[in-house]
Amino acid sequence: MSQSSVTQYHGVTSICVCICSTVVQSSGPRDSEAQDSGFVPMYGIRGGSVLFQVIKEQEADPEEVSWGFGPQSNYRVLLRVRRGADTPTWVSLQDKYQQRVQVPSLMSLRIENLTLEDSGQYRARASFTEGIESTEVFHLTVDEPVIIPEILVKSSSITSSWCNVTLECKVPGHREDLSVTWESKGLPRELEWSGTPEVAPNTWELTVNLPLIQSSANLTCVVSNHVEKETASVDFAQVCSDSSQEQTISGPFGVFLYITVLVLYFLGTGLCVWKIYKRERNMDTGREEALQEDQRNHDDGNGTEQTSTSASVLPMNTQD
Repeated sequence: MSQSSVTQYHGVTSICVCICSTVVQSSGPRDSEAQDSGFVPMYGIRGGSVLFQVIKEQEADPEEVSWGFGPQSNYRVLLRVRRGADTPTWVSLQDKYQQRVQVPSLMSLRIENLTLEDSGQYRARASFTEGIESTEVFHLTVDEPVIIPEILVKSSSITSSWCNVTLECKVPGHREDLSVTWESKGLPRELEWSGTPEVAPNTWELTVNLPLIQSSANLTCVVSNHVEKETASVDFAQVCSDSSQEQTISGPFGVFLYITVLVLYFLGTGLCVWKIYKRERNMDTGREEALQEDQRNHDDGNGTEQTSTSASVLPMNTQD
């Protein structure tokens, strides 16, 4: 993680905003290179479409427009479109483009179902009468679709009147084409910051210290590329609640607390199991003792009955 830079505003509605970011390294150089070289920058999303439109510099329409792909030193002509023709004439790369290319007009070309491999230079060469030609170069960049970001509460500290919270806006995967902007509502001053990751890919952190009286603020992480954007928002009141503070404990104390709770859980579970086992064992012992006592009583009863019977028979034998 990079170091934080802190800016403080004093007063009743004072706000301390600390932004932890990495070195800004956007795709600006790529755009400037295209513009400096006379290219027309174009952007598309994988699975989407792009429309190349030739700017008409001559009063008359060209007799033919040929479309090519590749750098100037080694490009290949894809197809040619003649004025008045119903269909284009394919020259090369039919397997790659023919099922995805449409020609809406003599001066335009559309590519559907874009892939990352479609990125590169596309050239439109228009041929007019009397041997006049003009060339227009488009530099297409195809990016992955923007995934909806996720805001994580890295840590929070709440006092009687202040709330300090560190948020992380995260997008999975290594995406150099993405940039991030933090937007806010309900703060004394709107916060906007942009940057792209370098050291920690797609990890942007924002630390905000606000008085609790402004807990109605809303923070939004906007992740975008040249074509589309996705957002995720969080209410300051939500992350500055007591429950949020308990859920975002981090560092050595958090680890110690987690281990302590885990140990107490297993000790409590073991004690309950032992008590249940001991109670069932005592019940089994009591049942065995009761059965033995009943058996002894039964045996004693049989012995007494036999003695009484013998005593009653003896006098009868004496009389005879």
